Amino acid sequence: MIERKARFTERFHETDDGLYIHARDYAGPEGAATVVCLHGLTRNAADFELLCEHLGGRYRWLAIEQRGRGRSDRDPDPSHYEVGRYVQDTLGMLDALAIEKPVLIGTSMGGLMSMLMLAAAPDRYRGAVLNDIGPVVEARGLARIASYVGKGVPLANWDEAAATVRASNGDAFPDYADADWIAFARRLYRERDDGMLVLDYDPAISQPFNASQDNAAPLDLWSVFDAMGTTPLLVIRGALSDILSAETVAEMQRRRPDLQSAEVPRVGHAPMLDEPEALTAIECFMARVSN
Repeated sequence: MIERKARFTERFHETDDGLYIHARDYAGPEGAATVVCLHGLTRNAADFELLCEHLGGRYRWLAIEQRGRGRSDRDPDPSHYEVGRYVQDTLGMLDALAIEKPVLIGTSMGGLMSMLMLAAAPDRYRGAVLNDIGPVVEARGLARIASYVGKGVPLANWDEAAATVRASNGDAFPDYADADWIAFARRLYRERDDGMLVLDYDPAISQPFNASQDNAAPLDLWSVFDAMGTTPLLVIRGALSDILSAETVAEMQRRRPDLQSAEVPRVGHAPMLDEPEALTAIECFMARVSN
């Protein structure tokens, strides 16, 4: 894996409740389609660095950081750390930037956001890429996430950070080398003023997530999926995923025969989207929906 930095503009949008959310805006050719990148629960805009570098010159890319992550404001009320609120913030930013008919690329939680956004207004989007997420979220994967979210401790150096990231993600990326884990850690951690490294999100995001695991009546995501209309879809699955099963992808395909899918070998939850299989699938999908 090669770590490269594409140039981007910093964007900040004030939400309707007074917080500021941040995005990286990678410029594209005039008139090109805009791709809106939505990260996972504990992640941030850096997750899309490599994807934006590989395909950045062809489209405009907007990688939004949800409240409580990266350079976005932390929310004093943890109950606001929920998908519906993130969707509202995202739509507000898209409206403020006058972005029309974007393509959505959502990883994990960002994919759930994409599903809700398409179900509410399928004609507003050119298409969507769901990265390792679907209408059935496997319980064992949720349990794994619950075991670490919000529980990080300050670390002294990048070697410690890489070892910590490897301990919680090693099964998902069995072929990663030491340099890959360092690069991974640099996307997840930030350096405090005292030199210690901390995860780049508000630990309080764990509170609504953990409460949702106790909800006896979860949202019926199949009804959401069915409401997404005929908007073009690409589903990318990590072959080792404990969040999105092959059976769920097959049922998605049965309900939507036009759905495109790709599987990334020897990768779990969630593909970083710099893998050759993911890049090829996204490149072909973008060629289909961007004209």
